[in-house]
Amino acid sequence: MRAFVFCLALLAPASAHAADAVAAPETATVTTAATPAASSATAAGLTLDTPIADIAAAPAGKAVLDKQLPGLLAHPAYEAFKGFSLKALQPYSNGLITDERLAAVDTDLKAIAPEG
Repeated sequence: MRAFVFCLALLAPASAHAADAVAAPETATVTTAATPAASSATAAGLTLDTPIADIAAAPAGKAVLDKQLPGLLAHPAYEAFKGFSLKALQPYSNGLITDERLAAVDTDLKAIAPEG
């Protein structure tokens, strides 16, 4: 299996270059089905450990991603990384998903009332 490349230039400030890209490990597993962790995330609220696709599936979660990480959901490689959590994706973002951005997403996700 070939390694795939994440080019998260859409997340970067306007001054960033599209050349910022990193390869994901070949052993990365992308899951799209609901897992026990995803189910408990819905019950307990969305977190930085929730798969990106699960966050995007909740209207309030999608709004947080669009606000804090604009362009992430429209990224050409979204299908490849949507099973990753934001924490898992961060090391492959070439610095574009910063600790500060994760903290802002975390704050906004915690403000969302758990579904139930």
